Amino acid sequence: MLNRLRGLMTRVMTPLADVLLKRGVSPDAVTIAGTLAVVVAALWLYPPGPLLAGTLLIAAFALTDSLDGVMARRAGRSSSWGAFLDSTLDRFGDAAIFSGLVLWFFGRGDDTLAGGLALACLVLGSVVPYARARAEGLGMTASVGIAERADRLAAVLTATALVGIGLPSAILTVVLGLLAIASAITVVQRMATVREQVRAAAS
Repeated sequence: MLNRLRGLMTRVMTPLADVLLKRGVSPDAVTIAGTLAVVVAALWLYPPGPLLAGTLLIAAFALTDSLDGVMARRAGRSSSWGAFLDSTLDRFGDAAIFSGLVLWFFGRGDDTLAGGLALACLVLGSVVPYARARAEGLGMTASVGIAERADRLAAVLTATALVGIGLPSAILTVVLGLLAIASAITVVQRMATVREQVRAAAS
């Protein structure tokens, strides 16, 4: 869903990308700085409870995920290294967000069920991209699945912001449960896809 907005994000980010490039800022620097900011915001603000402030900061810095790509294309620096760095650091950012929620639920949030669901999302969120990467490393594809990273991130941040403005925490619990289920289904879909490719190659 959110991936369809890539063209719009490119147009919005292009002026800022040009300014940063003119000042000598590299796309890699933006990738690293954005990830560090997301990690700090998630682990610093989520556990004690200002969920709205944490979410707004995370959402703002998460935009660098589009900005660094625009900068790389504008500068003609798109490379395998940039793609690897971006994908690797994305895992740190995602893990920090769900870890922050786990700490909040088991602390001030006082909800072990939701904390367990956030932990499940944390674990499954690392397995989903691993399944694809491992398949591609073996010369196969596994880009299927109902739970894309952008959609998962948008869902959890929106729900967290709603709880942050005073809505019941059950909203976030439900969203985390759905995300955990969707992520598990995505893992199974990718495993089934690879299994079919293996069978086809052996026949």
